[in-house]
Amino acid sequence: MNPSEFQQRILAWFDQKGRKDLPWQQDITPYRVWLSETMLQQTQVATVIPYFNAFLEKFPSIECLAQAPIDEVLHSWSGLGYYARARNIHKTAQLIAGQGRFPDTLEEVIALPGIGLSTAGAILSIAFNKSHPILDGNVKRVLARFKAVSGWPGIGQVNKKLWAISAHLTPVDRVADYTQAMMDLGATICTRSKPVCQDCPLEDHCLARINGTVSLFPTPKPAKILPVKQLVFLLLRNNLNQTLLEKRPPTGIWGGLWSLPEFGSIEDAHNWCLTKNRSIIDSQTMATQRHTFSHYHLDYTPLLIQTDNLINFVMEGNQTLWYNADQISTLGLPAPIKLLLQQHTRG
Repeated sequence: MNPSEFQQRILAWFDQKGRKDLPWQQDITPYRVWLSETMLQQTQVATVIPYFNAFLEKFPSIECLAQAPIDEVLHSWSGLGYYARARNIHKTAQLIAGQGRFPDTLEEVIALPGIGLSTAGAILSIAFNKSHPILDGNVKRVLARFKAVSGWPGIGQVNKKLWAISAHLTPVDRVADYTQAMMDLGATICTRSKPVCQDCPLEDHCLARINGTVSLFPTPKPAKILPVKQLVFLLLRNNLNQTLLEKRPPTGIWGGLWSLPEFGSIEDAHNWCLTKNRSIIDSQTMATQRHTFSHYHLDYTPLLIQTDNLINFVMEGNQTLWYNADQISTLGLPAPIKLLLQQHTRG
């Protein structure tokens, strides 16, 4: 199948079956496309939709986003995960607002924080109708099956081959629709499990389908056992029913979010309280829970301690605060911490 026929089939399928009612497909602007593509990294469409709508209501323009405090941005991102994305869109918004325009060349776009080659291609294709290939997870799956490309796409040589195929097949005309169609095809038809091959416009030319090897492509990532990290999260409550929170460093896991003080053991948490001149009225150890990151499991044990001290804690550079239930709608909180506070903080 030559590129022209491939494109015609993809676009004909999109015209008939493609999704056209997603919120970021309406009133298309570079800002809306960039925001949606960033949110959709590592995240399903159904999860992204309410976050996208709420985020745009809070920050309707790049200028509004650029001027917002990072805490507000992180709060609007809370629960979506991969918080480096939120920090990067804030930095990028400030850069774009300073330039006075959204960049429209590949070199300019990939130079912005958090924007890789595939995201840049999607922005330029959909927002500016400029012909650039993309290679997100959905498109990798379609092309790996269509051409029966063996090898885990995370390997440089395999990734390079898939990029070459994507570039070869990307049209000049209707590139915005084509880009959306390829992502849709992978998301709705050529799915990871139980693909609906009989509804695919490429079925009779897909090498994996012809050879009965669809389930083998793309080659999965080599299995890796995730390490387990264990922590104690301290829910320290004063006699005003407020809970102590600490702001995490600006980079790394949960960077810039508000979290609970963490310790290596129950004893360490108790000792820390005593060194801060806090008398412990009551101490309760809760059941250990697990939160899984991309590269390790976190087993955390909540420790609830009641102290009779008021807010005599030394505030260091505004990195700590006493939290009450009313603040849950204003602070950027990791999902597990937000859940703990909801469960164990009284209004």
